[in-house]
Amino acid sequence: MAQAQLIPAQGQADPRCFHLISGHTIPSVGLGTWRSGSKASDAVFTAITEAGYRHVDTAAEYGVQEEVGHGLAAAMQAGIDRKDLFITSKIWCSDLSPDRVRTALKTTLQDLQLDYLDLYLIHWPIHLKGGAHKPPEAEEVQDFDMEGVWREMEQLVKDGLVRDIGVCNFTLKKLDKLLRIAQTMPSVCQVCYLLFFYVFFRALQVMKHLSYYWTNVMFPWAGAQMEMHPGWRNDKMLEACKKNGIHVTAYSPLGSQDDGRDLIHDPTVTEVANKLNKTPGQVLVRWALQRGTSVIPKSTNAERIKENIQVFGWEIPEEEFRALSSIRDQRRVLDGEDIFVNKTHGPYRCAADLWDNED
Repeated sequence: MAQAQLIPAQGQADPRCFHLISGHTIPSVGLGTWRSGSKASDAVFTAITEAGYRHVDTAAEYGVQEEVGHGLAAAMQAGIDRKDLFITSKIWCSDLSPDRVRTALKTTLQDLQLDYLDLYLIHWPIHLKGGAHKPPEAEEVQDFDMEGVWREMEQLVKDGLVRDIGVCNFTLKKLDKLLRIAQTMPSVCQVCYLLFFYVFFRALQVMKHLSYYWTNVMFPWAGAQMEMHPGWRNDKMLEACKKNGIHVTAYSPLGSQDDGRDLIHDPTVTEVANKLNKTPGQVLVRWALQRGTSVIPKSTNAERIKENIQVFGWEIPEEEFRALSSIRDQRRVLDGEDIFVNKTHGPYRCAADLWDNED
């Protein structure tokens, strides 16, 4: 995982990028592409060439990687350098077996017309049989070899196909399991992550030349992507990640009208937006940044894409920030029920089962 450090933008206290211990940087605002459909290509091109985005988030399961690839290719043909972009994708549940990790990545790279990814995430910590129903039948949910999959992802980093790896939609219980698995790695000279980092970093904090050590060793750490917004602060996960030096990217920062969590029209959000003379979307993105997370708002509308990144050079005052952080109706946009919960045949009979009853 990654210890994140804020990089001020030209002397301002604005988190335009987060500096990862690996030596890489992740732009603090990226374009999400979930449910972008055929508009994904134009959205990516507009975001990069007109709005100044350098971070694009996608996933195999979104079904838009080819469209995203067209947008990326067009942006690079327009003069954007690949090394200035940060591209994230995710491995889907049907590929979560050690023998399928590399094949899945190669398909993603082909779709995106790229030679490498900046960040590759486990999309959900659930292994499904290929062609599984939604929701799956009991026999279609298979054992998840977390250790085997993680080691294959580590090998992708060693082979230069991925710069950093991480997780998405993990519970505290599953994150702890991953931490314990990583502790058993045979050599700290290999691509080591997680608990080794946690223990070793705590010890190294007392060393005078800590920054020099990490700058020169350059282990490829990564981060976590979780749903976070004022309507689902996910405080326990954020606290755990910060405690362990794990950088967090917040997805669904604007909520979702389609899923009954429309934060754009939430009374508290609109009140703060009106007071600050900002759009509700800008307020929600800025709230995420002020919590210390990067953020990936999704839009296919050119004007909103441009608006959503105009979040620097100003901040939400403390009183308004507290108001946004005190919204009482706390619930997820994406609880996974439609995807994984089979109330009759299980093994997940309710959303609480997916989240290890931690909500």
